[in-house]
Amino acid sequence: MSIMSRINEFLAKASRLILGGGREALESQRRKGKLTVRERLDVLLDPGTFLETDLFVEHSASDFGMHSKMLAGDGVVTGIGRVDHRPVAVFAQDFSVAGGSLGRAHASKITKVMDASRDMLIPLIGINDSGGARIQEGVDSLCGYGEIFYRNTLLSGVVPQISVILGPCAGGAVYSPALTDFVFVVDRISNMFITGPQVIKTVLGEEISPEELGGARTHSAITGNAHFFADNEEDSFEQVRNLLSYLPSSSREDPPVTAPKPPKAALTRDVIPEDRRRAYCVRDVIRGIVDSSEFLEVHEHFARNIFTGFARLEGRTVGIVANQPRVLAGVLDVDASDKAARFIRFCDAFRIPLITLVDTPGYLPGVNQEHMGVIRHGAKILYAYSEATVPKLTVIMRKAYGGAYIAMCSRHLGANFVVAWPTAEIAVMGPEGAANIIFRREIEESSDPEATRREKVAEYEEKFANPYVAASKGYVDTILIPEQTREALVRILETARVPDSGRMPRRHGNIPL
Repeated sequence: MSIMSRINEFLAKASRLILGGGREALESQRRKGKLTVRERLDVLLDPGTFLETDLFVEHSASDFGMHSKMLAGDGVVTGIGRVDHRPVAVFAQDFSVAGGSLGRAHASKITKVMDASRDMLIPLIGINDSGGARIQEGVDSLCGYGEIFYRNTLLSGVVPQISVILGPCAGGAVYSPALTDFVFVVDRISNMFITGPQVIKTVLGEEISPEELGGARTHSAITGNAHFFADNEEDSFEQVRNLLSYLPSSSREDPPVTAPKPPKAALTRDVIPEDRRRAYCVRDVIRGIVDSSEFLEVHEHFARNIFTGFARLEGRTVGIVANQPRVLAGVLDVDASDKAARFIRFCDAFRIPLITLVDTPGYLPGVNQEHMGVIRHGAKILYAYSEATVPKLTVIMRKAYGGAYIAMCSRHLGANFVVAWPTAEIAVMGPEGAANIIFRREIEESSDPEATRREKVAEYEEKFANPYVAASKGYVDTILIPEQTREALVRILETARVPDSGRMPRRHGNIPL
């Protein structure tokens, strides 16, 4: 065969494989409002940078009762590309080929690109659009999932792992995204569940739609399984690109540095209301501190009483954890503790300094929280901050009471620098509750109990509900007015480095689950 014939044969074969399940199957994907697998890669990656691997891997389905049809690429596209000129490893399941189901060759392609991510120390992005395990392949498909989960675990804390759910993701398939760092979902397109609606109806007699059971809104706002929510696929990929701009390629690198930019919004002393019972939005504080007033919020719709996300200070990436007084007064509860702890551990793994903004009256009381295990979940945030060795800077804005004061990166959990505003209230509990306990007898025996109670509340406020007691003991490093906060944080970060922990050698810690 001549050279030209061989080239023509290659071009014809490649053209056929690039079509995946064929033109009709691709059009069916588009009619559902979804991009095809290669359109997705075109949107995600820098133009012309995708180098595909294992295009010619085909798995014959003849042994599995599928009419000897060859499955193009075995239903997944893999390779290396670039996002903002930085390399990434990527796999994208192709629903047009056997519903994107995972079989032996399909899994091998994914694990191969995962190994490349590990070897080259570059982020891994997985685009999930699959009907799940290929039943015809039996235990081989289960083997494939197991090997993917194993690599997800080995890669954790080594390179950023991102999952984009752009179709069904059911059964064992959901555990790979759950093992990754960030999960992106799209409204009316993404579905994740262990058992689908039909199984639930058959086994339990309960009827529920796929969207209610495991749609994008459910996982963004209720379960917390998804970190980012988008209205369409293009927006979701833009979110992925934005997230990567804050992250290092691996745990061996520092995060990327950009040109410093002053905040667009001013942080003024009236950000804290005169009435300490009034709520305010912590976003206003964040915007007044960070570069360009830009903040990429993580888990925006879940556990909204606490904020987590990425920003920049003088061009350097920082992770921000902040109580949100506008939601549940900024209390810590089961979901807020889980949300914050996971984010803190990610930042620590990838050398991202942490800034904590504190305004919380404590852990949320109540039978429901106790029975949900707030003790177990609340311990996670304590553990995460204590374990973290990246620079940890804390700003106490207003309330910092009891166990929540300790939990929100206090000096006692290893904070490197603690700032308090003059409005800070640092105490075991709020003045009203404390006065009612400490001065109970005096109040009860008073001829005017209400007047006595007000007097004792004022006395407690003067003695304890201020930052000066903590500052006098060295638990607070400095007291600043809000306008000085950004400059102080910038100065500390200029000299801060990720140190060798110098801690007792051990196999690993055991964070409470």
